[in-house]
This record gives sequence, structure tokens and C-alpha cells, in this order.
Amino acid sequence: MDFDLDGHEFIELNNLLKVTGLCHSGGMAKMVIADGAVLVDGNTETRKRCKIRSGQTVTFEATEITVK
Repeated sequence: MDFDLDGHEFIELNNLLKVTGLCHSGGMAKMVIADGAVLVDGNTETRKRCKIRSGQTVTFEATEITVK
């Protein structure tokens, strides 16, 4: 799945999971990040507000998001 930043510099990780529909709420997104269930560029990321920029890849539950 691709996600377009649409002119923005970055999106926070918890917001990315919410707007892509991988998590039904911001609270759920924060919980799965804190539990270590999300990878950014292949590494476990536990910072909820980690800034995701163009060129990075986020993986959650076998879904890979490429940020453009």
C-alpha cells in the first residue's frame, strides 16, 4: 500500500496507522506501537509520534505501507 504525504514533510506514526485504516482509533494505534507490533524500515518502533517521512516503509500485521 502506498501513502502520499501530499506536500507535508512527515506524518506521525500513530496518525499514519489511523488514516490508512490499519487501526480503527488513535488509541489502538498507540497501543500496538507501544507493544512493539510496528516496524519502520524493518526495525521495531515504539515511539508513538515518530515522524515518518517520504521513502520510509511501515509494516503492521503483514501490511506494508510505503510513504511517498
